[in-house]
Amino acid sequence: MSEKDSCIRQDDSDGESVNGDENDDICDGHDLSDFDDSEDNRSFITVGICAQWKKVKAKPMEEILHRLDQFEFIRLIIFSEAMIHESPIEDWPFCHVLISFHSKGFPLAKTQQYARLHEPFLINDLDKQWDIMDRIKVHEILKDAGIAQPRYGIVRRTMDADGTWQTLSSVNEQDDQIEIDGEIFHKPFVEKPVSAENHDVYIYFPSSAGGGSQRLFRKIGSRSSVYTSENSVRKDGSYIYEEFMPTDGTDVKVYTVGAEYAHAEARKSPGLDGKVERDEFGKEVRYPVILRADEKLIAMKICLAFKQAICGFDLLRTEGKSFVCDVNGFSFVKNSTKYYDDCASILGHMILRELAPTFAIPYPIDYQPDDPPFVPTALGTRMELRCVIAVIRHGDRTPKQKMKMVVLHPL
Repeated sequence: MSEKDSCIRQDDSDGESVNGDENDDICDGHDLSDFDDSEDNRSFITVGICAQWKKVKAKPMEEILHRLDQFEFIRLIIFSEAMIHESPIEDWPFCHVLISFHSKGFPLAKTQQYARLHEPFLINDLDKQWDIMDRIKVHEILKDAGIAQPRYGIVRRTMDADGTWQTLSSVNEQDDQIEIDGEIFHKPFVEKPVSAENHDVYIYFPSSAGGGSQRLFRKIGSRSSVYTSENSVRKDGSYIYEEFMPTDGTDVKVYTVGAEYAHAEARKSPGLDGKVERDEFGKEVRYPVILRADEKLIAMKICLAFKQAICGFDLLRTEGKSFVCDVNGFSFVKNSTKYYDDCASILGHMILRELAPTFAIPYPIDYQPDDPPFVPTALGTRMELRCVIAVIRHGDRTPKQKMKMVVLHPL
């Protein structure tokens, strides 16, 4: 086993390893000076993966890390969950690049201390991840970045010592509308908890549509929401109220990898009937989506405004316009080999572009992530033909515009 191979393997608490067998070596994760290539004494860029073990072991992460490890001058170090939670940051492995993101139970504040100690190149900014967990902050950042979002109002409440909630905003609720600080929201409208960690989002309907509310939640089996006759808004905390945006029954999920790459797919809206559409493998059905130029610009703005190279967000398409209704932070596309290839390639070149000069690593600075892709074939490495599109119609007697392409290769 090579030294690099042993470096990317880190045992889990149950004895399973990320990329190897039980008996694989565990990398101590010290400074690069501790590593020595016996052949030519090259330097490597160490990339630390610091996240909850469930996220590290997820298939998209494993697929992308496997591809990222193929870069000649990149070495991966996976932080064990026990070390993240139990060891002081001084005992954490040193790395030049840090891929770290918050999920339930993750010690984000502790990871921030580590980043301040070693100052690695951050793929996803840690400070901004606190903002992503606050829906009010998300709205403010979107507004400052000039990104279209649904009209919204905020009802702020605080809890007294005796456990009762005191409303700080001016609120006037009526049967089919709610007035917040002088701004009126007619039903249907959406009610979201201020904390983005709380996924209990409600949609309230007008009496003309039967009233009641649709309660959204994290997917449980084949359900993502349920209808209830309850028609009064919640009063047990602070909430954001958004104008309901009518769509064609789908939500568009967008995933960025750097500011210039965005993958998009649509799913059935959870607010439609609450039933999750799944394929024969039990996965939620997703549909391919081609982003418009203005939506690609939105993706770039979100990536830069939130300082998250890898970032997921939700788009609502209505009346020819697109609105951002949620920013999810670190997210990967599932079950897409093409995305895994693209994501690893962009991340690898992003890292090399940033640090190669420091380590005197040979790297073509003029490389662009969207350079023509080359793939291995039976006859060698060739450019990949993604698709051929032809639009054919009768030209009548108007002047015709023709395009001819001569193809000589037998393939």
